[in-house]
Amino acid sequence: MSTLTEARPTSVVAAPEPRRWAAVFALARVEARELLLQIPVLFFSLLYVGYLGWQVWTSDREGMNAFPVLQDADRATQMPPMLIAVAMLICANRAVLRSRRRGTDRHFDVLVMEPWRRTVAHALSVVPFAVAVALAVAGQFTWQALKPGAVGHGSYAELAVAPLSVLLLGVLGVLLARLIPSSFAVPLLALGGFVGTTLLTAGVGNPRWMRWLWPVASESQAEPLPSDLLGRPAAWHVLYLVGLTVLLLWLAVLAGGGRARLVKAVAVGSAALTLTGAVAQSAGDSPALREARVRASVTPEKDQTCIRHDRSTYCAFPEWTGRTEDWAGTVRRVQSLAGGAAGGTPLTVRQRVEARDYGLDQASTFDPSRTPGEVTVGTRWGGNRIPEFAVGVASVLVAGDEEAAGQLCDARTVVVMWLALGSAPDPMTSLKNVRLDDSVSGSAIVLAPTHPLSMSAQQTDVVREMLERPRYSITVKVKANWMELTSPKTSTARAAELLDVPVPQGKEEEEDECGA
Repeated sequence: MSTLTEARPTSVVAAPEPRRWAAVFALARVEARELLLQIPVLFFSLLYVGYLGWQVWTSDREGMNAFPVLQDADRATQMPPMLIAVAMLICANRAVLRSRRRGTDRHFDVLVMEPWRRTVAHALSVVPFAVAVALAVAGQFTWQALKPGAVGHGSYAELAVAPLSVLLLGVLGVLLARLIPSSFAVPLLALGGFVGTTLLTAGVGNPRWMRWLWPVASESQAEPLPSDLLGRPAAWHVLYLVGLTVLLLWLAVLAGGGRARLVKAVAVGSAALTLTGAVAQSAGDSPALREARVRASVTPEKDQTCIRHDRSTYCAFPEWTGRTEDWAGTVRRVQSLAGGAAGGTPLTVRQRVEARDYGLDQASTFDPSRTPGEVTVGTRWGGNRIPEFAVGVASVLVAGDEEAAGQLCDARTVVVMWLALGSAPDPMTSLKNVRLDDSVSGSAIVLAPTHPLSMSAQQTDVVREMLERPRYSITVKVKANWMELTSPKTSTARAAELLDVPVPQGKEEEEDECGA
């Protein structure tokens, strides 16, 4: 007697939801390690770290890098990490396509993890790199902010752009792999984007709305502006990047087979966030912002705080009040070489900006002030800006105001250059840096905060001789002959005689020298 046993179907019990997500996170960790071993990621990461190290190594204590403006320093952290972002775009795309290249796609059909969960895992594998970039950005900005000469205020939204860009491009690589399962998708996208952008720019220029659609909205700025005059919609741009990243992620999930209502709802919500951010960031400057820019450019005294150092008054925008002591140090140095009443003349040093309807891409130029004893100073400091400011101070001490300083000639130009450079740590280097052609011989244009000065070849010879001699010997002669040296009737040759330096060779016509 035989007994027949009926086979009972075995039921497949699905893993609990928390375990499924634990598997997703485990796969994301594995894929993150695989990404780290990819050549593009290693190369661009080392290049980025090398760039940061080079920034620290080459940062000098006297140049403009020693006096950062933090509302510019935060934006300086955005473009270099795009190297990591491009690597994420390439390598995340290749990671999703790895199973297709190796012919192992069919093996995934026997796994419990659905394709859309694997898609999420690939997207999550980019997160550690975005976090690493965020830490690097925070370190770079903190290093700038801790410098003694730092002024201004940074923006958290501007600092968030770089890590969000890394995450965005990584998710874009995953989406492209799901939509176009070919390794040629990324190069074709890059080529198409470049050609399309070039054609669009040629047709409509570079409007604000198009500039802000990119992950990094770069704007080359000639001179720093107060943070409340920038008008950059950084917070809206962060909302746009977050919304776009989530939208691309859930589109990739939908392409990977995700059909849950939550997936579709999140996709719709992220699309709304993206659209909101894109529209808000494309809006032009508000009337209040344009009015504030005009007020700061035309009547800066309405927005400034004035601080007194010694006999002089220093008026600066609120974010720059800590720098007035640096300006005062230059004024003391210049006045210490002056003779007569100029050595104790009270000056008003006024900071100026030019922000009227020109945007951040335009260079700042200042008309000379006609107010007696008023000296213009910009928003940058350090490096060549120090001798340029010293030229402005010396010009006002000799001529009385900046408007008259633009007409200086003959001996007065020699006196101005001596006052500006005579007590500099390296006078000959400062002479070269303050001249437009970086020369120490021949005629040249001398840079100043407002209109430049002009030096003839004969004046250059006299100034060079003065700077090469001991400072005390020239200072005594300048102070003893101050009235004659600052007279419009004194020629360069006569100044050389008074200062006991060789009379310049060649005949110099007073009419040409004075621009007559």
